[in-house]
Amino acid sequence: MAVPKKHHTSARRDKRRSHLAIKPSKPVTCSHCKQPKTAHRVCPNCGYYAGREVLQVEE
Repeated sequence: MAVPKKHHTSARRDKRRSHLAIKPSKPVTCSHCKQPKTAHRVCPNCGYYAGREVLQVEE
């Protein structure tokens, strides 16, 4: 079985993992009310998703 001969430093390990960080999602505009919302989610302002009403939002 292959075993590394030398120990890799934590800096080398962390450089390799630098691109794995979770990036914050960018808001998109709702097609119905034009308010910013999270992508692929029901709009919290109007309750619409994919052009149809999913939730009834009380005013």
